[in-house]
Amino acid sequence: MFVIDSFLGFAIGLALGLLGGGGSILTVPALVYIVGQTPQAAVVASLMIVGSNSAMGAFFHRSQGTLNWRVALLFGGTGMVTAYLAAGLSDAFSPNLLMVFFASLMLVVGGFMIWFKRPSAEATHSSSLWVIVLSGAAVGVLTGFLGVGGGFLIVPALVMLVGLPMPQAVGTSLIIIAMNSLAGFLGHLHGQAFDFGIIFLFAITGIMGAFVGARLAKNLRPELLRRLFAGFVILLAVFLLYDNIHQMLIA
Repeated sequence: MFVIDSFLGFAIGLALGLLGGGGSILTVPALVYIVGQTPQAAVVASLMIVGSNSAMGAFFHRSQGTLNWRVALLFGGTGMVTAYLAAGLSDAFSPNLLMVFFASLMLVVGGFMIWFKRPSAEATHSSSLWVIVLSGAAVGVLTGFLGVGGGFLIVPALVMLVGLPMPQAVGTSLIIIAMNSLAGFLGHLHGQAFDFGIIFLFAITGIMGAFVGARLAKNLRPELLRRLFAGFVILLAVFLLYDNIHQMLIA
């Protein structure tokens, strides 16, 4: 299992490095179906894994001048509050229903990755404080509830709603993901048992995979990769929906 877990962590990080987002959506299904954790435990572990990988990515972006700290603190600060408050929601649902919610989110992720077009020109508008705050609050709810970093939503929101240029949106989103993941994790601390060995292994191999993916991305067609990955995410979501709805119906 050590080899399998290491490969899974590396593969998730590789997807993040190649695509700039979306790879963390695979963490919860991998922890549930391959590692054998409950959905609730997988949500908590995912928050730690995604948060640590994002924090390391933000550190790498720091030297490139692509971090907008004002937006990160406003967007991420609001998201931390709602992520913390939403963390307890997962305990109110059965494991199968929680996976149905997660699979539905995966369909949204796949759609975003297929249809969202990264603008080639820099954004020229700036949004009001309330737009930043409300956008951050909405993403924070998803992070606390389902254990995803939300990069697939944060980057489009920062570009289309907040008005950041794409390079700043990518770098700034990593800070926001790390902040939201930390708050969501803190909200899950009560009464949860953690497998720190699995979390550490996924985090370390994920960072290695993200580093390799970032290097490979320079020589590959990013749009083709995004569409192929989106197709895989959608197929996996359909399987999860069928499996969990079937189990709910026969229970």
